[in-house]
This record gives sequence, structure tokens and C-alpha cells, in this order.
Amino acid sequence: MENNYRQTAAEIVEALGGKDNIRTATHCATRLRLVLNNEKAIDTNHLEAIDLVKGHFNNAGQFQIILGTGVVNGVYNEFKDITGIEEANKDDVKKAAEDNLNPVQKIVKNLADVFVPILPALVASGLMMGLNNVLTAEGLFVAGQSVIDLYPQIADLANMLNLFSNAAFTFLPILIGYSSANIFGATPVLGAVIGAIMVHPELLNGYGYGEAVATDSVPYWNILELSVAKVGYQGTVLPVIGSTYILSLIEKNLRKVVPNILDIIVTPLVSVLVTAFLTFTVIGPLLRTVGDWMTNVVLWLFNDLGAIGGAIYGVIYPILVITGMHHSLAATEIQILANIETLGGSPTFAVVSVSNVCQGAAALAMFFLMKHDEKVRSIAPASGLSALLGITEPALFGINLRYR
Repeated sequence: MENNYRQTAAEIVEALGGKDNIRTATHCATRLRLVLNNEKAIDTNHLEAIDLVKGHFNNAGQFQIILGTGVVNGVYNEFKDITGIEEANKDDVKKAAEDNLNPVQKIVKNLADVFVPILPALVASGLMMGLNNVLTAEGLFVAGQSVIDLYPQIADLANMLNLFSNAAFTFLPILIGYSSANIFGATPVLGAVIGAIMVHPELLNGYGYGEAVATDSVPYWNILELSVAKVGYQGTVLPVIGSTYILSLIEKNLRKVVPNILDIIVTPLVSVLVTAFLTFTVIGPLLRTVGDWMTNVVLWLFNDLGAIGGAIYGVIYPILVITGMHHSLAATEIQILANIETLGGSPTFAVVSVSNVCQGAAALAMFFLMKHDEKVRSIAPASGLSALLGITEPALFGINLRYR
């Protein structure tokens, strides 16, 4: 088997354009993750003909080769020996991969990096929201009645679940502020402070902003003849990301000029004060409008075009996955989830789920159609099952794109 790994590694190096074309390399549980100097030098036909290679794709500046659990370790060890490349960790590879991204891809990557760390909180909140809905939805088990109607003694349990499930969305800007500050190189707790300022209880709740505008009852601060809306940013995403990015710029530049003895006092004070003022005067209002436009476009597809709009979204979604731009939709989807009680549900997740199932079904179908190709038959079940569980890249890049 070692000889097989050696031969596979040598063929991969040759297919990639030689060891001089390989900048850095690491691996995960199933894939080689590479950063190349010139991806146009790859001989994809040669690569796909290698027995142990189950597929390949490009994602966020990394060229990834699917080998499978266990196999990837053996091939990677031989790969290092042949190329002479020092072992790199995933962070090193990610940093090298960023050089291959264009400005749009970098923005999309930063959006994804902001949301990944807070996903467990959102998943937990979503599941608790589902449990609460099971207890409070009328007609789910008995016509015209909910579970708490039948068993009033558990009403307080449902109320508790409702509070628990809403917490992450109520204070979402704090979570995003902390995470995005970490990504942009600011002090994470200062990012959390900016998020907390944006949802302070003394502000008009962001959910009531539309009604306040309609009734001309929006409160304002009057500062040197400047009127600043005293409105919170509950349920928004882009404003806190934009504010935290400005925070990082201010903080980094202050640290270059403020003496070390004063740094702990001056830098946090000025960074938070200036960022918070800019948030309510410029950044927040501008990015709230942009976020609303994005959300309204998606909701327009579903509300005004109905099934046709859903079909359009479903067709576009896997194309965005191919380019990596599907991560940019996270801002819109989370904003929709934050207003889920008003909207009654999230149409985007329903369509994305159907899209993922279709990708998985197409990959599984290839297992039966490609009877003459053992390689495809070996890849199809695992990639199809992965897509059914929400990870579509193996099915997309390994089978569906390849065979259209």
C-alpha cells in the first residue's frame, strides 16, 4: 500500500505542474488542501485518471483533492517527501490561499469567517425554537389546540424555552461584534461592546423602527445641531460587521502612535467612542439600508413570484456554492431568522434544503447510471449522502459538475 501511496503522490505532483508549482500543503480528514502558484498549470485529465483520487475542487483559494479517510494521510506523507515542502497547518494554508482571492472573494470569505464561530449558538437557538413551536403550535396534534392548551402545567416550560431560543437573536450584534473583531484583528471584547451599544435597551428597539417612521415618532439625539436617530440594530447583521471593521482600523492605527504606558487607557477609549459615534451617524444607517435591500430582494422572490421565485433561488444557490459566494447569503438568512416571528418562517432554508437534496439525489443516481465506471460508483454514495446532510461540495465538484 505504501508503494501505491508513493505512486499516487508522484502522479499528483506531476498533474499539478510539478513541485515548483506547489506553494504550501496540508490535509484534513479526507482531502489534500493545496495552494498553488498557477492553477492553470493543472492537468485535470491526468489528475482525474489517478486511481485513489475521488475528485477535486477549488474553494477560497485552495485547490483540494479528495482522497478519503486514511488514504489522505499516507499520500500526504509521501507528497511531503517528494516535494520537500515543510508541513503546514490549516491556518498557514488559509493565509497563503488569501493571496489567490480577488477582492469580492475576500469579502465573501470574511463574511463566512465571521459566521462560522457563532453557528453553534444559532443552531442551538434554532433547535430550541423548534421545541417551543412543537409545544405552542395549534393543531399540530389536536385540531384547534396546542400542547400547552392540553397540558397547562407546562406553559412555563414553553415560556422558558421561548426566552432561551430568542436570546442569541436578541443579542446577535454582540456575538457578531466579538467574532468579526477577531477576524479583523481588533480586540474581540471591544467588538462585543460595540455590538452591545447597538442593542442597548435605552434605544428604540430596531423591530419597531418601521412603525416609528410611519408614525413620525423616531427619537433623536440633538448634538451640535446634528440629529442622530436613537434606534437599535436588533436583527441586523451588516451594520455591526461594518462598525467592527472601522473599530479594527482605528485600534490598529492608535497602537502605532499611542505610547505603551497610555495604550490600555487611550486606545480602547478612543476606539469605542469614535466607532460608536460613526455607527449611529454613518455606518449603521447606511448598512441597515443595504441589509434591508438584500433581504427585500430575497423576500420579493418568494412573496411576489411564489414558486417561480423559489425555483430561481434554488437554481442560483448551487451556482453560488461553486463560486463560494453562498456564504454572502448568511447575512440575509440570519436577518430573516431574526424576524421569523413576523415573517412566519424562513423560505430560504426550505429551498436550500431542497437544493441540497437534489444535489445528493443526482450524485446517488450516478451510482446506478455509471455501471461501467467503478471510480464514480465508489464516490457517488458518500458524496450523495454528504449532500443530503447539507455538505454539497463533494457531490457538486466530484460528480454533478463533472457529468453536467
